[in-house]
Amino acid sequence: MKIGLDIMGGDFAPNATVLGAIEASKVLSNNQQLVLIGNRELALPLIEEAGLDATVFEFVHTTETISMGEHPTKAITHKPNASISLGFQLLKEGRIDAFSSAGNTGAMLVGSMFSVKTIPGVIRPAIATNVPRLTNGFGVLLDVGANADCKPDNLLQFGILGSLYSQHIYGNGNPTVALLNIGEEEEKGNMLTNAAHSLMKETQAFNFIGNIEGRDLFEDHIDVIVCDGFTGNVVLKLAESFYSLTVKKGFKDTFFDRFNYEQYGGSPILGVNAPVIIGHGISNPEAIKNMILLSRDMIESKFVDKVKAAFK
Repeated sequence: MKIGLDIMGGDFAPNATVLGAIEASKVLSNNQQLVLIGNRELALPLIEEAGLDATVFEFVHTTETISMGEHPTKAITHKPNASISLGFQLLKEGRIDAFSSAGNTGAMLVGSMFSVKTIPGVIRPAIATNVPRLTNGFGVLLDVGANADCKPDNLLQFGILGSLYSQHIYGNGNPTVALLNIGEEEEKGNMLTNAAHSLMKETQAFNFIGNIEGRDLFEDHIDVIVCDGFTGNVVLKLAESFYSLTVKKGFKDTFFDRFNYEQYGGSPILGVNAPVIIGHGISNPEAIKNMILLSRDMIESKFVDKVKAAFK
């Protein structure tokens, strides 16, 4: 197994990314190797300072990067030697089994679509994120930003992708899937949610439990929450503020601690032909380590194969 990591992506790269890779390497088994893509000369002193043998890692050296503010499509097209571009080239060629970066989110989306492409049958890939549940564990929320405008068919497919992710990554046997809406009743919502509800109610592809409201997001009985990417991104950004607010207010709570992005590291792009993980721009070493471990879990579970089988 070879897990690719862009060590130049993120606000605190390459320090945070390399230190995260070092921590992940202590957890990975001997047959799981990290491939670090980026400036080798900047990474080596950090590895040596940690007392680690640099041969633990495989390097793909480049000094070129895609910055956060660059136009994703132009950057991917005009910068083939940038760390994100090289990562997707390696993924396309099968030289790595998964690729993750805390860099430009748009470039990660475009790169995945251009290189490994969407799984046949999937209309639009979705970005998924964790939602802490009240008692323990996490639910899955998608889409959280890949598709601001959606059609009912998209939401139906997000239900399938989220259900498979909950089942094979979190081990939920028959995940419950809910549609995020402004009311629980079938007739509530806008044209999109009304039409999506009709499709989801009739499907046998997942265990649909109906509409939920925003106040139900963290309930223990909900495994997957489906919404369009605009709504999902608003929810995600609001939820991200909960942990920082508890820190600022000076109180400690185990539920709100689980809103800390460091714990899960990154958000997978579901529906493409290889595991691709997008990390938070402010990722620290702990978040990078967990992003790598999520990549490992997606490879081990053969998640992409499960999606391909579901969409045949």
